Amino acid sequence: MPPGTDPTFIGIELCGSKLRGAAVDNEGVISERTEVVVQAESFVAQVSDLVNTLRRAGNNVGAVGIAIPGLVNRQSDRVITSSYLSPKVRENLHAEVMEATGLRIELENDANAAAYGEFKVGAGRGSRDMFYITIGQGIGGAIILDGKLWTGSSGFAGEVGHITIDTEGSQCACGNTGCLETVASAPNIVRRANERLNRDSTSSLSRLALNKDFTADDMAREAMEGDDFAAMMIERTGKYIGTGVASVINLLNIERIVLGGGVMKAGDLILNPVIQEAKRRAFQPCFEASEIIAASLGEDAATIGAAMLARDAANA
Repeated sequence: MPPGTDPTFIGIELCGSKLRGAAVDNEGVISERTEVVVQAESFVAQVSDLVNTLRRAGNNVGAVGIAIPGLVNRQSDRVITSSYLSPKVRENLHAEVMEATGLRIELENDANAAAYGEFKVGAGRGSRDMFYITIGQGIGGAIILDGKLWTGSSGFAGEVGHITIDTEGSQCACGNTGCLETVASAPNIVRRANERLNRDSTSSLSRLALNKDFTADDMAREAMEGDDFAAMMIERTGKYIGTGVASVINLLNIERIVLGGGVMKAGDLILNPVIQEAKRRAFQPCFEASEIIAASLGEDAATIGAAMLARDAANA
């Protein structure tokens, strides 16, 4: 690296069928982006190619952070479980990527990475203690205490999506029943909407009834455009999330709660019910000490956060 040249840090996020990469400067600003469709068994080679692509753009890379959906133990540099990666790929992922790139590599859970990005340069900036919730295909969470990620004894803390809010509810993929994820993740918002459309004839007036393959993003858009049924379903989702948020507030007496993920595209239509339900259910002195706000980095949160984690680990 030429003397006096500030290093760039690369953040990479495994997001569904895509692998997103970004070169991020020391202030958390993205200078270059790249994205590919994931080939699961060629994951290491694809990560290496992304890094090389960003290097060829003139970036002097100091370290790389990789955000993975699943259980990641950063202390042992291991991906314990992830439905997006086979056991063969997970087993030696850290060592193989480090060997392929010649760079320092930091692995982290995607929600933790997104939380760190929001904390450093997004909606959590200026706070010391923060809880982050991401609401998308699943529901993830992350805890930052006294300016540092708190991941628990084995790296898995923050799984707010698996707080039980309905003991007689639907079975969750985790094996429990009635988890927050069973009612408020994107697929389950769509499931609940379809169930309501099927049993309530008046709901057929909704534009959602014309599209059998609508998504949670469609629901958010229709709600924002004034569709009463979509708005009602988004509001009820907000109340479910608010119930989970109240538990977090009561448990942690946390300074700031930041809500991110695709479902938050509904803006105040979902944020306001979250706040009102949390206020109704939380211990009032704890609620009054907490600020509940929407995330600000959007889809870049995990890539920026992974890069910031790599930066701070390299500088530690």
